[in-house]
Amino acid sequence: MTTFLGLPTHAPRGVGHLRGDRPFPAAARAALAQPQLRRNLGHATRTIRGKRAAVVAERDDWEELRRAGAAIKAATMARLDEHLERLEREVTARGGTVHWASEATEANEIVTALVRATGAREVVKVKSMATQEIGLNEALEAAGITAQETDLAELIVQLGGDLPSHILVPAIHRNRAEIREIFLREMPGVDPALTDDPRGLAMAARAFLRERFLRATVAISGANFGVAETGGLVVVESEGNGRMCLTLPRTLITVMGIEKVVPTWRDLEVFLQLLPRSSTGERMNPYTSIWTGVRPGDGPQEFHLVLLDNGRTAALADEVGREALHCIRCSACLNVCPVYERTGGHAYGSIYPGPIGAVLTPQLTGVEDNASLPYASSLCGACFDACPVRIDIPALLVRLRAAHVEERRAASRIPTVEQLTMAAAGWTMAEPRRFAAAEKGSRLGRVLGRRTGVIGALPPPLSAWTASRDLPRPPAESFREWWARERGRR
Repeated sequence: MTTFLGLPTHAPRGVGHLRGDRPFPAAARAALAQPQLRRNLGHATRTIRGKRAAVVAERDDWEELRRAGAAIKAATMARLDEHLERLEREVTARGGTVHWASEATEANEIVTALVRATGAREVVKVKSMATQEIGLNEALEAAGITAQETDLAELIVQLGGDLPSHILVPAIHRNRAEIREIFLREMPGVDPALTDDPRGLAMAARAFLRERFLRATVAISGANFGVAETGGLVVVESEGNGRMCLTLPRTLITVMGIEKVVPTWRDLEVFLQLLPRSSTGERMNPYTSIWTGVRPGDGPQEFHLVLLDNGRTAALADEVGREALHCIRCSACLNVCPVYERTGGHAYGSIYPGPIGAVLTPQLTGVEDNASLPYASSLCGACFDACPVRIDIPALLVRLRAAHVEERRAASRIPTVEQLTMAAAGWTMAEPRRFAAAEKGSRLGRVLGRRTGVIGALPPPLSAWTASRDLPRPPAESFREWWARERGRR
């Protein structure tokens, strides 16, 4: 057996869902042109924000819990190899089998081979970001195996031939009328009289899935946490579909990112208080499933744990950037982000959208493969305030932007217009007389903004700035002149 910690490699190209087919600005413009999408996102994120704020306000020790979660994550990342090796020993001692996957292709091959060995041609799945990340459904389909999503929102996305646009609520971009149309069009045996009543839609999905639960012999899950101390794997969910997948089939295969391990049960206690409040706005999630290996006559009789790297050791190698690996996938940062609320998740091109996706995805793929994502933020800081483990997302975004600039500079000796502009600005501001002359020269711009108070359009190359923002009209008097005038009166 070989582990891959200490050998930083990025997620491979051409497999999985970490790279979009166009940069964020282009994808965002297309999303902004869809008013129904913006209405759906606005309504959903406002609702989740309100629920979260109410249950968080109930805890006098919320900040202490956040700090505890951050400290546990930092300590775990510092000794990640030890905790993973202990997790493997404990899982193996309890009858499970552990597989190590360095990247997406290897993980898909491992899972596909395990399913084939059972003879099954269909599997049921618990909602899993890790399996979406590696494109497992597509890999299984290529092998002639049908993967059936059982989470309601994931089912909607799957039937609609779509991709998730939110970590917690994958179908957040759909309203109930759109869901009804998808069910009528794609769900076999659905009542033609189905309405868009939420209960009716849920009951239709329940009837459709129940048959698949009962006949499935193989289930695939992710894991919210893996407890190294006991080898226990944890899934938290709200619908009960996870419990069905984790108990009924004979074979259970879990794909877990290596950063999901926690050292002890006491550590898990902290996260089970942070996660429900931050994600669904609940004091406690309805279903918490924990299993350790196999037990004769009780639940799955064959258990496999696939530990996934896929760029995580590359993030771990960065002593600052590794903070992104602290993420517990609550999606709180998405729900407070003004950029995400207006563009939705598909604009990010990654299965991890929003602020956390803007810092995690470039580290998994390499910055240049997702160079536009660190700029998909206003740096307002709301994401840091909402994060239950205090990930300083704004600082990481700035760090990734700097990395992108340095990589571009190293790749080309020909300076860009932006670099020339910044160099000219630096030269001007470095000497007081030059800066004073520039201030006086800027007054010519007052002619352009005399009617509105702002300059809305400038000629190239400055048009790149005014294409997306207004430039304030220069003042009639500079600060230096005001200071000299005021001091001169004394």
